[in-house]
Amino acid sequence: MARIHAHTHGKSHSTRPVSFSAPSWINQKSELSTIIVQLSKDGLSPSEIGIKMRDQYGVPLIKPILGKGINKLLEENNSTPEMPEDLNQLVQKALALQKHLKVHNTDKRNIRSLELIEAKIHRLSRYYKRKGKISQNWKYAAVIARLE
Repeated sequence: MARIHAHTHGKSHSTRPVSFSAPSWINQKSELSTIIVQLSKDGLSPSEIGIKMRDQYGVPLIKPILGKGINKLLEENNSTPEMPEDLNQLVQKALALQKHLKVHNTDKRNIRSLELIEAKIHRLSRYYKRKGKISQNWKYAAVIARLE
């Protein structure tokens, strides 16, 4: 499948094994879920939680062990962040680019890049409004994003 704003095809990546079972050293499933909820309350995003679980606790994947992903587990425990992680990352990227363009206002390539990022933000926000993940009156604007 092609990329949205590039004329290239997909990215090369490794694939996971077809049948993945929980490693033998993991036996406390309830303990894992409490650790995940605690890490979320400490302010980590779901992808950061996954990385921390992999690096510090030796848990390669959460979903095969608990039967649900990190986001689903956080939803059940009412620990989800107010804005979905991918939308938040795009807003942060747009803010960094706006800050760069304040200093380098003739940087045409990054002006175009900011336009593409903002298009992705608008597209993703429509999706999350439809799914009910963000409020219906949420709107991205460069001035509002700077204040948040």
